Amino acid sequence: METNDTMEKVIALCKRRGFIFQGSEIYGGLAGFWDYGPLGVELRHRIKQSFWETFVSGRDDMYPVSTSIVMNPRIWQASGHVDTFKDPTEDGKQFNVMFSTSVGAGEEAATSYLRPETAQGMFVNFKNIQDTFHPKLPFGMAQIGKAFRNEISPRDFIFRSREFEQMEIEYFVRESEWEKEFESWRGAMLAWMKSIGLPTEKIHELEVPAEDRAHYSKRTTDFEFDFPFGRKELCGLAYRTDFDLRNHSTASGVALEYFDEETGERFTPHVIEPTFGVDRSILAILVSAYTEDELGGEKRVVLKLAKHLAPVRVAIFPLLKNKPELVAKAREVCTDLKKQFGNVVFDDNGNIGKRYRRQDEIGTPYCVTIDFDTLGEKPELLNTVTIRDRDSGDQRRVKIEDLKAEVGL
Repeated sequence: METNDTMEKVIALCKRRGFIFQGSEIYGGLAGFWDYGPLGVELRHRIKQSFWETFVSGRDDMYPVSTSIVMNPRIWQASGHVDTFKDPTEDGKQFNVMFSTSVGAGEEAATSYLRPETAQGMFVNFKNIQDTFHPKLPFGMAQIGKAFRNEISPRDFIFRSREFEQMEIEYFVRESEWEKEFESWRGAMLAWMKSIGLPTEKIHELEVPAEDRAHYSKRTTDFEFDFPFGRKELCGLAYRTDFDLRNHSTASGVALEYFDEETGERFTPHVIEPTFGVDRSILAILVSAYTEDELGGEKRVVLKLAKHLAPVRVAIFPLLKNKPELVAKAREVCTDLKKQFGNVVFDDNGNIGKRYRRQDEIGTPYCVTIDFDTLGEKPELLNTVTIRDRDSGDQRRVKIEDLKAEVGL
């Protein structure tokens, strides 16, 4: 198990290199709120993109939605959150962790809440999806969005915060098929965690006992991860039965049933819910990727991120910044690769060794150097460049025209 020394180093790197900053920092911050800098935004985007391509756009049974953060307060009463979504304070009193807010002005103002989960927005849109797309069971609704919980003790960097982002799916099934679908999603979740670079030996499945499950769940599996501060929940898979659709049907007076157009059967589907936290995924990826090693007799810090998640895929260097012909060629190569991949940067700050170390520290898989041989000083090397691998430090020459294939995935 790593120690909190690793956490301190990761937090320092995030601040130093522009991944994550304390929210409202110049005013002393506000506990439980964090801001993402340029590299953090890129990493965050690529994690969400990987989730989306794997579980949503890569399937033909998913219907994405983006629902409102503030909804009719009756939704939270019907879902059980008003009565049960509570944590005990130090003196033993129960404290509802939903953020309340006012909608409207003066005497007309109504109390509502910032959503503590994205799930309810999908449940209350179940009828809209069925009426407009006529999906066949099983099918899912998917959403990536912000959620808010007024945590009594936010802690462990971005692990437990008051504003966070969820990647969540509500997968509607026939009751008789819930166990089969649960197992299918369990395998899919484990495969995705492996694909984003999380070591399988650090992932542990916990079958949550009945007394610890959420009020809506008949079965829950938590996927826990060995963080430097201990084994903690990373994501979860819940069987929510028909609790949500049934309760919203009763409270709203609108039937949230599935209509089988082939058989004419009407019934309330049951739900399997895979849910991931974007921020917890980022933290697990960062602490897994953080490495201190030695290369060429020198110590270095390197983020060994999965290449498709790296905030910068490739950095382009001119060998010398005071040679206009090298700079111009490097700019040309950079512009061309940027059109293809987007996350490509030009870097001429400091000597080559310092540039390598800087790019290693932010997880850039490849560095490409434009030198005088590129320009034809050795005719046989005209229009070739040096490409360096982040993890091994190995360097080799390739043709510029082959670069896209070399740095592709």
